[in-house]
Amino acid sequence: MKSRYPLMALVVAGLLVFSMESLFSEDTVSMSEWTQIVEKIGNNGNVNWSAGYIEAVGIGAPPPRAIGKPEARPLALRAAELDAKRNLLEITKGVRIDSTTVVKDFTVESDIINSQVEGFIKGAQVVKKDLMSDGTVEVTVRMPLFGDFSRIIVPKILERKADATPPVLAPSPVVAPPPAIAPPVVPPAAPAAPSTPVPTGPVYTGLVVDARGIQTRPAMAPKILDENGQEVYGSMNVDKEYAVQQGISGYARDLTAAQSNSRVTNNPLTVKGLKVQGQGRSDIVISNADAASIRSAADNLTFMKKCRVMIVLD
Repeated sequence: MKSRYPLMALVVAGLLVFSMESLFSEDTVSMSEWTQIVEKIGNNGNVNWSAGYIEAVGIGAPPPRAIGKPEARPLALRAAELDAKRNLLEITKGVRIDSTTVVKDFTVESDIINSQVEGFIKGAQVVKKDLMSDGTVEVTVRMPLFGDFSRIIVPKILERKADATPPVLAPSPVVAPPPAIAPPVVPPAAPAAPSTPVPTGPVYTGLVVDARGIQTRPAMAPKILDENGQEVYGSMNVDKEYAVQQGISGYARDLTAAQSNSRVTNNPLTVKGLKVQGQGRSDIVISNADAASIRSAADNLTFMKKCRVMIVLD
């Protein structure tokens, strides 16, 4: 009898060790998810703004004639994939472009954009398949938010950049010049003193906007504004190819993760969002002092052009 207790103790200890290993393993897997911004749209999918993809779920069942036959599962899988892609199309059209526009607004006004979006939906990748006990199948499909899809959307965003350019004023009417008057004699000027270099602000490699606590919502083309409503960063500042390949801004849930993100490299400026603006709540207002820091050096235009901006949300 005595010999059984050490054995039982070893078994219990082994189970505890296994449980602890499983716990830490699960934490390790899910840790990165804590810093990602995932927005649920409808009941069947979401947009992962941090990882840059749109995802949807569909469910399919085999037709009654195929139940119990070898073709039942393939037919259910096909039905689930079609359902998932229909849901993905609806979710994609609900993706927020900016504070006033969603993708659907672009597809409604242009048949070409609508057909292109539908074409990308057809090419969405199946990333997960689950067979249910009742014979139905659940399929998850995924489509990148950036790259080919944003190549359709970004040009429409940048069109507004051209529309926002101040109009060229009509030339004033030609007026006859007054009679010529001999210029006065001016003595030679003294040599100018050597100019003192104008100090410039620090050069930053990126921008991190802490927009927690003000109920900011993610978008493909957010704007950073000063307290006077003047744009500090947005589609007016970016290069098209950078915007297409990685988006106008990145999103994270953790400030430290955003500051250490490779997108903003090694010396980002961190500013605090004061409030949001616009119906879609994606435009962020920062202080005039922070706006002046961003504008203080011409070199800062480089990181804005390359879309080296991270926004931290709740």
